[in-house]
Amino acid sequence: IRPQIPREVIDMCRVCTTVTPGEPQVTLGSDKAFTYDYVFDMNSQQEDIYETCVERLVNGSLEGYNATVLAYGQTGSGKTYTMGTGFDVEVMPEQVGIIPRAIHHLFQGIQERAEKAREAGQPPPEFKVVAQFMELYNEEVIDLFDPSKEQYVNKGKSGIKIHEDASGGIYVVGVTMKTVFSAEDALQCLRMGALSRTTASTQMNSQSSRSHAIFTLHIKQQRLVRVESSEESDSIVATDPSNEFETLTAKFHFVDLAGSERLKRTGATGERAKEGISINCGLLALGNVISALGDKSKKALHVPYRDSKLTRLLQDSLGGNSQTVMIACVSPSDRDFMETLNTLKYANRARNIKNRVTINQDKSSRTIVLLRQEIQQLQLELLEYKQGKRMVGEDGVEMVNDMFHENTMLQTENNNLRTRVKAMQDTIDTLSNKNTQLLAEKAMGGWIHSGPESDVTEMIQSYLKEIEELRAKLLESEAICQQLRKTASRQTPRGSMSPHVAMSEFSYPFHLIIEKAKKGLQKDLELLSRSTRDDSKKNGVEPNEDGTGDGDSDNSDSEEKEEENAQIGLELAELTSEISIKQKLIEELERSQKRMQLMRQHYEDKLQLLQERIRATQEERDTVLASFTGQTNQPSEKERKVREEYEHKISEMQKEVKKLLSAKKEHARLLRNQTENENRVRSLKNELADMKRTKVKLLNKMKEEAAKHKDVELRRNREIAQLRKESRKRETQYEH
Repeated sequence: IRPQIPREVIDMCRVCTTVTPGEPQVTLGSDKAFTYDYVFDMNSQQEDIYETCVERLVNGSLEGYNATVLAYGQTGSGKTYTMGTGFDVEVMPEQVGIIPRAIHHLFQGIQERAEKAREAGQPPPEFKVVAQFMELYNEEVIDLFDPSKEQYVNKGKSGIKIHEDASGGIYVVGVTMKTVFSAEDALQCLRMGALSRTTASTQMNSQSSRSHAIFTLHIKQQRLVRVESSEESDSIVATDPSNEFETLTAKFHFVDLAGSERLKRTGATGERAKEGISINCGLLALGNVISALGDKSKKALHVPYRDSKLTRLLQDSLGGNSQTVMIACVSPSDRDFMETLNTLKYANRARNIKNRVTINQDKSSRTIVLLRQEIQQLQLELLEYKQGKRMVGEDGVEMVNDMFHENTMLQTENNNLRTRVKAMQDTIDTLSNKNTQLLAEKAMGGWIHSGPESDVTEMIQSYLKEIEELRAKLLESEAICQQLRKTASRQTPRGSMSPHVAMSEFSYPFHLIIEKAKKGLQKDLELLSRSTRDDSKKNGVEPNEDGTGDGDSDNSDSEEKEEENAQIGLELAELTSEISIKQKLIEELERSQKRMQLMRQHYEDKLQLLQERIRATQEERDTVLASFTGQTNQPSEKERKVREEYEHKISEMQKEVKKLLSAKKEHARLLRNQTENENRVRSLKNELADMKRTKVKLLNKMKEEAAKHKDVELRRNREIAQLRKESRKRETQYEH
């Protein structure tokens, strides 16, 4: 509920709205009560509205959820002020609207998420924010970022189309998309679009919005997320990377609707009346959509989104994939009782709408991971089929092959036998040592009488030691020989070819290349001889017995003419290229000149509008002060407060005028530079005309050369025909 404006105070209008303390309920008059999610009375601040309603939507958009803030109400109820889409150059910090606050909050959240990721040792998420600003004027979508939108307003066709994708989302084709890298860039886009918005003065509002404005931010981010591995089998576990990038997208719509109005109260006529009718038609279609979505008894019926471009653009926000907040702006004065009642009923119906909100997540990366895991599982099963572990029976049932079980049992038995062999080998070694010792004792007993005992024992031990060393070397040599035989048998199939065969394999491609080159050379020689014969036939020269012709002297002339024609054609191509470049440059300069003129007219209109507002505000101040002077019982404090308020308004408007004047001076400087562009355009046009004349001369010259060449050919053909005729005559005379 906006505060009363000074004009309503002067007219002694009473406040007809009452807010229940501690409850989100507003009472209109004495008996009409309405309950909403939040209610803000006349003393509420812009910051309270933003933190309560919009802050959570901005946080949700950074997580991939769509959001919409919709301002609705009668004309002059404070929608543009609440949304912050006006073209005021400077406003107080506490008066900043929802859109500037949301933009600062959005980029602050982006920076905080990047810093948090860096602290965690992860790559920061990559954000891309794109802005678009459009208005719906007389049921035609107009791009507010396009400086030449005036021609679309006059013609009634902007070329902007509304489409629906496969998932039911709405997107617009033909609207300028501007990438913004900071809050300042986004606010500059907002100011530029707000300056281009269609406004006019009515009896109810001195600066009434005559169109519905939609400012949209498209937010796209890529971030690193942790993925839990969920696929595993009996013999292998999927070891995919635990981190992957996912893409989140979100759309944030800020909608400032034009106010519903009655022509009787606004006093609109002519073009303003047509605008008011178009505005009411769009709001009626919006009301029908809200009624169809909010009425539970009509839930299965058709929702008329296509009745208006406004409802078509807001299809996602109403009953679709979006978190939507509708702000109903009303006037507290009793003379606006009926308009306020209609607005409250409108908002009460909208409260029953249930949206289906889902995160806009790119699932392609997750799908790729799952598909890779499935491929690994299938490859494992395929390998088991190849190895014979798995098989399909006659009845189509998958089973494990019996041979696999048999192989498993044989491998187990083989391992047991290897263990027994190793144990028996240890027993053999022990028995061999014992046998050696017994043989030594026996030998020592046989030689006991042949010499000293110590000498015989040492000799026997040395002999036995030497025998055991030789036996070990023999076993080692046999093992090495067997290993070499196995290696040789494995390498024979691949390395058994002779050096001659190997060399022939490497040399074979070179022989092919040489043969191909010879064939190509032969073809070129045949084509050359064939073309020579064709040229001689075209020139009408028959070869003599020695193979020469009479037309050798004319070949040089034809070659010179061909070279001259080729040179002329090259010059003509260069001239054509330069002409096209000059024409494009001239068209670009002319377009920039038209844009400069449109901007000049735009600045002059805005400056005149501001001057009229200053004059109207001064007159209103004088009227209010005069009414206070006439009332003796009026307190001086209120008079001083009103005076300060009007002086503050006038000073703010004068600041705006100064800024627009400085912009106009800058524009005048650009216009002075425009004369240089005009001179350049003039010189380019002269050069273009000279080039075209040169091109015409070259074309005429080529035509003349072609005609001369044709005459020479005709004359030559006649001479050849005459020579042939005379030769035939001579032949007939010789025969007679």
